[in-house]
Amino acid sequence: MFEEFRKFETTLAGRPLVIETGKMAQLASGSCLVRYGETEVLCTATMADKPREGIDFFPLSVDYEEKLYAVGKIPGSFQRREGRASEKATLASRLIDRPIRPLFPKDMRNDVGIIATVMSVDPDCSPEITAMIGVSVALSISEIPWDGPIAGVAVGLVDGEIVINPTEAQREVSDLTLTVASTDSLVAMIEAAANEVPEDVMLKAIMKAHEVNQELVEFIKGIQKEIGKPKVDFPSNDPPAEMFEAIKEFAIDDIKFALDTNDKRIREERLKPVYEKVHEKFDELYPEETVKIDDCLYLLQKYVVRRWLLDEGKRVDGRGMDEIRPLAAEIDVLSRVHGSALFTRGQTQVLTVTTLGTASDAQNLDGLDNEEIKRYMHHYNFPSFSVGETKPPRGPGRREIGHGALAEKALLPVIPPVEEFPYTIRLVSEVLSSNGSTSQGAICSSTLSLMAAGVPIKAPVAGISCGLVTEGDRYITMVDIQGVEDFFGDMDFKVGGTKKGITAIQMDIKIHGLTFEIIEEALEKTRKARLYILDEVMLPVISEPRKELSKYAPKMLLTKIDIDKIGDVIGKQGKVIQKICSECNCKVDVEEDGTIYITAIDIDDARRALNMIETIANDPEVGAIYKGVVTKIMSFGAFVEIAPGKEGLVHISHLDVKRTEKVEDVVHVGDEIIVQVLGIDEQDRINLSRRNALIEVEGLTPENTPAPRRPAPPRHGGNKPNNRRR
Repeated sequence: MFEEFRKFETTLAGRPLVIETGKMAQLASGSCLVRYGETEVLCTATMADKPREGIDFFPLSVDYEEKLYAVGKIPGSFQRREGRASEKATLASRLIDRPIRPLFPKDMRNDVGIIATVMSVDPDCSPEITAMIGVSVALSISEIPWDGPIAGVAVGLVDGEIVINPTEAQREVSDLTLTVASTDSLVAMIEAAANEVPEDVMLKAIMKAHEVNQELVEFIKGIQKEIGKPKVDFPSNDPPAEMFEAIKEFAIDDIKFALDTNDKRIREERLKPVYEKVHEKFDELYPEETVKIDDCLYLLQKYVVRRWLLDEGKRVDGRGMDEIRPLAAEIDVLSRVHGSALFTRGQTQVLTVTTLGTASDAQNLDGLDNEEIKRYMHHYNFPSFSVGETKPPRGPGRREIGHGALAEKALLPVIPPVEEFPYTIRLVSEVLSSNGSTSQGAICSSTLSLMAAGVPIKAPVAGISCGLVTEGDRYITMVDIQGVEDFFGDMDFKVGGTKKGITAIQMDIKIHGLTFEIIEEALEKTRKARLYILDEVMLPVISEPRKELSKYAPKMLLTKIDIDKIGDVIGKQGKVIQKICSECNCKVDVEEDGTIYITAIDIDDARRALNMIETIANDPEVGAIYKGVVTKIMSFGAFVEIAPGKEGLVHISHLDVKRTEKVEDVVHVGDEIIVQVLGIDEQDRINLSRRNALIEVEGLTPENTPAPRRPAPPRHGGNKPNNRRR
């Protein structure tokens, strides 16, 4: 039945990698099932027969689909089926998209759809890496025009050793989470999250990954040679060369004048009359191709910017190649939030707000890995007004999710562990103005916002980008690219890190790949730039995290009790914990492992609740002093509750430092008194002493103790008071 079924096998990082073709999804242009260990991903590539009309871009879509059956889970949604792609799936889609997109013909307008469906997951074998390899195979053996293959691997750093495709156990202790994709000669994509890894170590890890990728590329080339289909021709969408040359000769001086400014608004205003002038002249000459006139004007701007950089070493705003735009930073921009900061670099401006929450505010995850909750979240918003446009607000797209994740990666290594700072942390970066590298501006403003909020981060983090323009063997790099350099350049190499080392990298390129020489230069330039930003701009504003939280932030304490005592703390039908929350004006979250989070606006309320919980969870210590409430009076003494559900007896002989005739001479129901634990008998009854507590805490003795107070008059019954008018 499956006459075209083929199986290709190799080994990757000591685990079997198997590519199966000809059995599944045979109507797709190219398809394969990839088995890596027990991870299995179906990858398909399809292309439309005809180009899409009226567009000026290559319409590629890449979708990484998580199926929860792959890990034996039923979706937790109401309909019990997978819904919108999770953030992790969206990030995986972007991870695959970035290395394959530059290898498609730029003038192709046929829709191409890539789908990687995760069907089984072995925690030791990354489904993202498996999908990337499978997509490369599917494209390589299809008739779709594509200048691949590529290959990708993950890299870890365990005990100082570089590890290719680390296992789940190795990932948990790794100081590096790096993904590198390569062509047969160049590095095509880099994505990294790192625990302050030095630049030289990062470069070694990239080089090691590239070596392994070369073996995988040759393996895929072998598959392509055996079963690959001939690539089809497609109608080019490039404007005619003579049209471009004519428009270039007519408008190049006007384009140069329009671009030669450091102000994005001025540049756009100058370009408007140039477009009108060119259309007025050339619409009649090319009546059937007026859309391509705009393409020519775009290409002419690209030509001017690149010629300035390569031939004259000139940037559109007049800066030097390693010069950063004017910088400014400010904290406490908003009054009642828990922390806020505004960071400005040229015409790029980002406001980040920090919000601190309780353990129950953590995000619940329903994905393919073992991560179930997320206590640190970073959200990034890019409204249309930030680029001077008018569009209705929408939910976050792939770009917003990707930029937020990059900033989150950059800051995660410095976020304090829950044991030190038991808060859920949410950062929201609002892009107020965009002219290049907003994600790196978000990293800077987020560091400032966290420190202003009093979050004890381990070290401040800054972010900066490096651009690139190439021509044959010639190239030039520049720091802090603005929008026009990003649009017309070949690379956006984003790096976040502390003074000690790198915490995040994301490399976007429009060419086939980079040499190690370019990568090393970009790493060094971004290192110097981020140190400058930290020392000259960020740290002068706030040098370390504040010692106290905002008065509007919740105050939180953490403790851990024996799981056998959880029931005692909660009480029957929750009565004990409800009483603690009511009396202490706080919120208490109890985890299954016995971890307890106590949250209150007033730290003293949180401390009172903590004392109650620890008293309940731990047997009262003989000699310890507690503050309790008198709950019942008997002739032989008073019962005192030292914590909800924990009650003891103060014998009449221990009520005061002086002899007590009647219990009512000293205490009444509802009185708060201090007591000391005398002992606990075999029936777990607690014996208390007010006398000992007074002597130890207040230093009272029979000689300096005031006389007992008189009994309070009866409120009802007995001798009625004289109601006679005076």
